[in-house]
Amino acid sequence: MSKRAVLEVIALDVEDAVAAQAGGADRLELVTEMAADGLTPSAATVAGIRAAVDIDLRVMLRLADGFAAGEVERLVRVAGELREAGADQFVLGFLDADGGVDLDAVERVVAALGGCRWTFHRAIDRAADRDALRKQLADLPGLDTYLTAGSASGVDEGLQTLVAEVGRRGEPGYDQTLLVGGGLRLDHVPALRHAGIDAFHIGGAARTVGWESPVSAEAVAQWRAVLDGEAS
Repeated sequence: MSKRAVLEVIALDVEDAVAAQAGGADRLELVTEMAADGLTPSAATVAGIRAAVDIDLRVMLRLADGFAAGEVERLVRVAGELREAGADQFVLGFLDADGGVDLDAVERVVAALGGCRWTFHRAIDRAADRDALRKQLADLPGLDTYLTAGSASGVDEGLQTLVAEVGRRGEPGYDQTLLVGGGLRLDHVPALRHAGIDAFHIGGAARTVGWESPVSAEAVAQWRAVLDGEAS
């Protein structure tokens, strides 16, 4: 548990981003439309946030609710626009109708990222076969993180899966960082840290009254303190 844990916070705008950095976030996930579980923000929003903070940013590539890729050519075009706006890290993940990874769509979008680092998001929690998905994606350039709760229902249901997967580091498909998010609470942290998990993702938990309010620097600081072992 000596390694400092990474804290990633969802930001919708510059105000969120500045507060998250002030509270001790290491990285931001930039999205819009949380009613659809997070879609791609505008290039102008990305550029404004990039100018306002100096921590890492990961920008969502998702154009519609659900986990189908939709218009892949449009995704590729948007990825290029975001890179021009200063984005150099991304978040994406596409499934086919059977719950398998849409490898063609993922590969085409990743090719447009030109080697940028990226996270495969919680589509893994809806996959028909998590292990098969990981092995299919294992060698894609830039993939360094899986955002997952271990279950589509959240961390309460997925805790055992998360602990099992972090224990498989070193196996094909399991070298990426496990970034835990989705119903994550502070009381989950001790067991996850004990298991060796060192990356955490929060959205509503960084706000005082859910998505109706902006990110609270104080709320983020509380998470930072717990992750650093300075609070309980």
